[in-house]
Parts: sequence; structure tokens; C-alpha cells
Amino acid sequence: MSDVALSPARVALVGNPNSGKTALFNALTGSRQKVANYAGVTVERKEGTVTAASGRTIHVLDLPGTYSLRARSPDEAVTRDAVLGQLAGETPPDAIVCVADATNLRLVLRLILELKQVGRPLVLALNMFDIAQRQGLRIDLEGLARDIGAPIVTTVATRKRGIEELVAQIDATTLEAAATVAREWRAPDAGEIRDAHREAQRLMKAHVRPPERPDTLTGKVDGVLLHPVWGLAILLAILLLMFQAVFTWATPLMDLIDAGMTGLGGLVALAIPEGLVRSLIVDGIIAGVGSVLVFLPQILILFLFIIMLEDSGYMARAAFLMDKIMGGAGLHGRAFIPLLSSFACAIPGVMSTRVIDSKRDRLTTILVAPLMTCSARIPVYTLIIGAVIPAKVVGGVFSLQGLVMFGLYAAGILSALGVSFVIRRFLWRGMSEPFMMELPTYKKPDPTNVARSLLQRGQIFMSRAGRIILPLMVLVWFLSTFPYPPAGATGPAIDYSFAGTIGHFIQPLLAPIGFNWQMSVALVPGMAAREVAVAALGTVYAVGDAETNTGGLSARLAEQWSLASGLSFLAWYVFAPQCVATLGVVKRETNSWLWPTVMFVYMITLAYIAALIVYQLTVALGGG
Repeated sequence: MSDVALSPARVALVGNPNSGKTALFNALTGSRQKVANYAGVTVERKEGTVTAASGRTIHVLDLPGTYSLRARSPDEAVTRDAVLGQLAGETPPDAIVCVADATNLRLVLRLILELKQVGRPLVLALNMFDIAQRQGLRIDLEGLARDIGAPIVTTVATRKRGIEELVAQIDATTLEAAATVAREWRAPDAGEIRDAHREAQRLMKAHVRPPERPDTLTGKVDGVLLHPVWGLAILLAILLLMFQAVFTWATPLMDLIDAGMTGLGGLVALAIPEGLVRSLIVDGIIAGVGSVLVFLPQILILFLFIIMLEDSGYMARAAFLMDKIMGGAGLHGRAFIPLLSSFACAIPGVMSTRVIDSKRDRLTTILVAPLMTCSARIPVYTLIIGAVIPAKVVGGVFSLQGLVMFGLYAAGILSALGVSFVIRRFLWRGMSEPFMMELPTYKKPDPTNVARSLLQRGQIFMSRAGRIILPLMVLVWFLSTFPYPPAGATGPAIDYSFAGTIGHFIQPLLAPIGFNWQMSVALVPGMAAREVAVAALGTVYAVGDAETNTGGLSARLAEQWSLASGLSFLAWYVFAPQCVATLGVVKRETNSWLWPTVMFVYMITLAYIAALIVYQLTVALGGG
């Protein structure tokens, strides 16, 4: 018995979306977690460990949110297969922990009944129990536990309340796994689904009493935030504030990082004799990578807003506000979540389309997700806006640069809606399914979870700088340095380099949209990741102007780029498919090269047309 007790256990966290399941996973495992993908699919796999009081190690698997084991979407299929032990290379869990929002048990009770049919030991974690108590919600814990045949532990994941009790209950429950035989689970038919629904209603009526103190404040707040006019106005105001903050709040930290990178370059230049090694380190690595790292504060501020809005419960309200607009453009209501994720990065946005049941709706969302302005565009937008848009204040309140940034985000959103309308109008017709989603209660964001999420985002950004940008900048430096100019050459040395040759070769094709050869050559390594274009510009201008210009990259662009060229470059990056990784994920998600090819062709066509119109119009108006 002691060998069984001390052998590692494996449990799976299952629950509805917005039940606090991930917060509970973080509270259980802390920093002892790893993230990967499931074998053969692109669904994210999060697993961590916790040590019970007995000294036993418990492996905790955080599964995608689901309402049923019937699995109507790819995400739900992964959860079903993990619970049933049908995933390739995965063993079935020793026990299942069903995580439920204590303030909203109606839907989760049906899921609990399905999980009981699997035959594995089950623990019910009633999360957000403090909110239920404040609302006066009365739950008969003993009676409910007896009826569902599973122990119940109340938790408040964001405050780590009930975590020790939950670990102890998991430790005790998993001991039953050795004597438990999993049953063969079959998808229920229509009659069984109706029976389960009636049983869930019975359990709800028998063991859950309505709040003695209804949360009238939530209703009053929702009456404003979900109003078709005032709600949209508040949403736009929040977005505008977010983009203003990206420029104004981040400036001191950006200046500090910029000064640090400049100082580092100066110290290295003093320590290393003039030659190739110094040029590689100063002009290639420090100038290239440093030109991207300086935008880290802006990216963290953007994610701070997104995380706070998600944790507070407002993001679900924003989804409902946008549902009618998105439905008019032919997008499924659930597309809001993948499109919102694409503001961070198109890759998780494309992957999160698995929550959409219809194949056509899912494919439409995949095709338009990269049009949303991802965080990788922020360095490009900020650099060019800072170079060609004056730092003026409009109306005594708003920064002109922040308004331009807001306009670029709005252009991405509107283009996504427009493209989806065309796809649904000409490729495949039919109405999208209505959007159904449980509105979570309002919550105070947990500072620890916010800080952890920001740290993870910062680490991802720094990792990209090391894995992608650094080696590419070494390549760009090499192309910008070699071969040396021939004897008697009078032009800048970089004009005779491989980079100069490539840029001058491409430039005639891009001349109608106002791109010079440096802009043209930056697009090539920028295909790996959008922000690499900034690093490439930093390296090209550092090598080309090392002896004549000691100003920052933004100052150099302000001197050498016209307003028309700068705006054209911004228009290009609103649409251009400058991310090979995204195209690769689209290929994996669709299991075909057809759709990433369609995406690349239509996006680069839109980019060229938009840049052409912006450049020619700006020149015609005297901004050339």
C-alpha cells in the first residue's frame, strides 16, 4: 500500500470555459509547469506538478475548456480523448478534477454527469466560492456530493484558498484509481442528452438556492457596458486609452533601454579595435537586436490591458458587443476569441479557431486572423510613426501618434471584417450560427496572475529576439558588409554589398509604392517575423551610416524617408503576410498547402494595393 501511496499520480483538470480552471492550475503548480503541444495536433498542452503532504508527486494536466464530452470542436475533442485515455502517447488520468464556477453551476452539472459515466475517480472543485458567498448563494455541499457521488472541495484559486484541501483530496482520491475500472464511454443519443439535462435541473433545484442578496450591481453595470450604443462607445474609449498608453506610458522606459543599448555599443566600440569583429557586434548584433528590444515596454503595456480586461470579466462583454457587427460580416460569434488572441499573435489566434464547430466558419476565421494587428507589428508601427508623424497633441488630450496607431489597429479590424464578408459572399454562403457564451461574474484581477502572465509574454519576446532575430541580424550584417567595394568606388560601401545588390534589384518593383532599396531589402528577412524588419533596418542603416550619422534609427529614417514613404510602409504592414510561422500553422491546422497559399496571395496583393493608394494619394496631396 505504501508503494501505491508514494507512486506519482496523474490528474486532469476539466471544466467549462471561464470557470477559473487555468487560475486553479497556476495555484496548484506555480512555476512547476511546462507548455508544449499534444502529439499530432497543435492544441496547447499544459502540465505541472504539485507535492502532496504525504510526499507524493501529483502531475496536473490542464485541459481545454469544454461544455460536453460530445466534442463539437477540435479543442473539446482533445479534452474528451485525454479523459478517455485515447490520446497518442498519453496514459489515462488516475482521477479527474472537475472545476466549476460556484456562481454558475447550471451547465457544469451536465458535464459532471458525463464525467461520472467515464468511471474514473472524480473530485469537484467549486471555484470562486467567495463570490458565491458574497452573493448569498446557498449550496448544499453534502447533498450535492452525495447525489453526484464525488467529494467536493471549495476553492478561491486567485487567493490560493482551499488549495491544500484540494491537493489532499486528490491524493486520497487517486488511491482509488488502482481499484477502479474505466467504463467504455459512448456518445449519448438525443434521449440520453434530454435525461441528463433533466437530471442536472433536478440537482440544481435540490441543492442550489437562489442568492438571498442578488448581485444587482452586476446587472446595473451590464446595463451600461452591454448597451448597444453606450457599450460600444465605452469599448472604443478603452481601446483608444490602450493605444495612447502604448505611446505615452512606455516612453521613459523605451528611452532608458535605447540609451542602454547605445551606451553598450559605445563601450564595445571602445574595447574592440576597429574591424569586422567590432562591426559585427556593434552594427549587426547590438544595433539590430537593440532596435527591437527597445519596444518591449510597449508590448508589455498592451498585454497588461488585455490581461486585465480578460481577468476582470469584461472581455466576454466585449465579445457580445461585437457579435452583431461580426455576424453582419459573415463571421461566427465565437470568432471573436480567436481574433482577439490574434492581437497578441496570429499563431495562437489561428490555433484557437478550434473552438468553432463549423469547418467553413473556422476556415473563414483562420484566413482573416492574421489581419488583426499582432504585437510583432508594434515595433514596426512605433518606429515609423515616431519617424514620420510629429509628436503633437490633438484636442488638448490625444497624442497624434497614438491616434495613428489606433487607426492602424482599426484598419486591421475593418479589413478582417471586409475580407470575411467577401469570403462568405462568394466562396460559401449561409448564415453563421448564433453566438452563445456564459457571461462570467466581474472579478478583481489577481496581481500575481497578471505579473506571471506579463513575465511569460516578456520571456516569449526575449526568446524570439534570441532565437530568430539574432541569427538573422548576423546574416543581414554579412550581406550588408560583403563584398567590399571595388577599387576606385565612389558610392557608399553598402551599395556594393550583397544587401545593396538585392535591395536595388527588388526596388524597381516597389518603386510605385515609394519604397527605397533599404526598405526593400528589409522585407526579405522580415518574412521570418514582422519585427525582424525593424532589426534589419537598424543593421542596414548602422552599416551604411556608421561614419556619418550617430543618431538613433528613428532619427535616420526621419532624415531619409518622406511622409508618403513612411505611410506606405505602414499600409504595407497592415496587410502583408510577413510571418512564415503563421503560414506554417495555417498549413498544419488545415492540413493543406492550398489555404496558406491563398492567404499569402490575397494578403500580399492587398498590401501592395493599399501601399500604392496611400503613397500616390499622399504625394498628390503634397506629402511626398
